[in-house]
Amino acid sequence: MNNNYALIMAGGVGTRLWPVSRQHLPKQFQDLLGLGSSLLQLTFQRLSEVCPKKNIYIISNLDYEDLIQEQLPEIKKDQILSEPELRNTAPCIAYAVHKISRQNPDANLIVAPADHLILNQPEFNRLVHIGFEAVSKRDILLTFGISPTRPDTGFGYIEYNKSSEENDIFKVEAFKEKPDLATAESFIKAGNFLWNAGIFVWNIKTIMKSMATHLPEVNMLFEQGKDFYYSEKEKKFIEKAYHDCPNISVDYGIMEKAENVYVIPADFKWSDLGTWKSVYTHQDKDEQGNSTQGQVLCYDTSNSLIKVLPDMLAVVQGLDNYIVIEHNKVLMICNKDQEQMVKNFLNDAKARGFTDYI
Repeated sequence: MNNNYALIMAGGVGTRLWPVSRQHLPKQFQDLLGLGSSLLQLTFQRLSEVCPKKNIYIISNLDYEDLIQEQLPEIKKDQILSEPELRNTAPCIAYAVHKISRQNPDANLIVAPADHLILNQPEFNRLVHIGFEAVSKRDILLTFGISPTRPDTGFGYIEYNKSSEENDIFKVEAFKEKPDLATAESFIKAGNFLWNAGIFVWNIKTIMKSMATHLPEVNMLFEQGKDFYYSEKEKKFIEKAYHDCPNISVDYGIMEKAENVYVIPADFKWSDLGTWKSVYTHQDKDEQGNSTQGQVLCYDTSNSLIKVLPDMLAVVQGLDNYIVIEHNKVLMICNKDQEQMVKNFLNDAKARGFTDYI
């Protein structure tokens, strides 16, 4: 258990959940589901069941350092990795891997986003322990793939070899970009495709070896900090490393290129909570299919998500399949099937100079 570590990726602004998710308070720091805990806190609680709390690290933008300490007072400052610039997932993972390796070169690491929802904790724990056991003994890069329930075009997919099974682990054949509907339907029909959840399990030595092979520039940058991690010189070193580092994802930089990539098919009731429609899916609903938060009166309204602040009353009439969000002086009304427009709304607000609302 002491060799088991976790990295929570808590960067990003969550633009598809605007206007609730804002630059000063992104979705991962909010209680989107009304459960009494933020998504970050829920993720920390979940991972504390598979590794010691002292081994859980959080990486996020420098601007959110105080927020993280406020929401997770039980962690030490050394467990918060602050990024001075946005550089995608490969640099943030390289930073964490090289830092953790200074403390424990035999560490097994699970990497997970802060904004996912997992409802079946016992199954999650079981599969993570299978993963930790596997990567501690085999030179493999492991990821979780979610068993698809529909031909969704919003996820990337993982194609795997069904005949290669060994202790619930399968060889990955290929990673597929987000498909169109016809392609997604063909993936479901084929039966050997999984949603790419972006959750990884690696041994530190294995991922460092892969970084040296596939991302030598990134690996070398963070390797040079080995004498600075866990010291007062770490912050200054990281500022320079990030300034010099390319912007690249770990999926593109390593997972899509390495030969030793494997997947565990998972069914632990997962959602990435990336859109208002996904939030709606996990909310309690009335007989008309409406999910409401705050003081709301509905008339001839159905299948809608309506969320307002506690100090106002919303009266909604004649809507079907809509998202209605009022938050911090912004009111957004959008058809649920057109929720991809939320990013456009936000970009237009920026372009028109409405900076107080983004």
